[in-house]
Amino acid sequence: MKEHQHDMADGERTASSSRHPAALATGVIAGAALAYFAPSVLVLPTFWKDPPESLPGRLCRWRTSTDRPEVALTFDDGPASDTDKTLDALDEFGMRATFFVLGAQIRAFPDTVVEIAARGHEVASHGFEHRHHLFSSPRAIRLDLEMAVQAHRDILGRTPRFYRPTYGQLCAATLVEAQRQGMEVVLWSRWGKEFAESEPGPVLSRLEPGLVAGAILLLHDNDVSCPTGTGDLTRSLLKPLGRSLQDKGLTSVTLEKLLGT
Repeated sequence: MKEHQHDMADGERTASSSRHPAALATGVIAGAALAYFAPSVLVLPTFWKDPPESLPGRLCRWRTSTDRPEVALTFDDGPASDTDKTLDALDEFGMRATFFVLGAQIRAFPDTVVEIAARGHEVASHGFEHRHHLFSSPRAIRLDLEMAVQAHRDILGRTPRFYRPTYGQLCAATLVEAQRQGMEVVLWSRWGKEFAESEPGPVLSRLEPGLVAGAILLLHDNDVSCPTGTGDLTRSLLKPLGRSLQDKGLTSVTLEKLLGT
């Protein structure tokens, strides 16, 4: 009887020890996945009334503190065939902006990218293609940013300082690759969601509470990844947006001017 009990105990220990490696491996995989996808939560502050300024080491930025009456107006996804209309509107209303452009669009509209910079605006990176990083492999993310930066170098002769991931979504590979390419990750403190509207009123209502010094505003001035008509809607609200900024004593500047060195 004792021998039988001893054999049973040995069997239980053997079964238990065989389960431990599997449990450990599962835990390691789960922990690695959590660490890899954890940066995706960085988009959440863009929905808050008062997002933080940045992560430690400026690993990701939403806004800045400044005594200067300035905000940064930013446009995503271009350039496109109608970007010249945006540039004309910005000139008319005395506004400066930063364009987070896609590398594929740079290749398609190289002269427009040069024109953006020539007219006093800033050209930043939005990656090469409009793909979600949470569904991309580290290798795909690395290739996307490499191709994007190369497009900037080929057309403008320099690496962009700022980078904004598509959909505002990051994973660990996004942060690593952006740093490797020498770019700073910048999201936004207030966005218009104009792609969901047909009139400028609701867009302005969303932006208005966030029009404070140091804010970073997000709009789309094209239909590259947005519903048809988004670009026209955005341009129609630039005049009232400029008026609101003026009433508050604020000026629209490039990200580089707002954030400094």
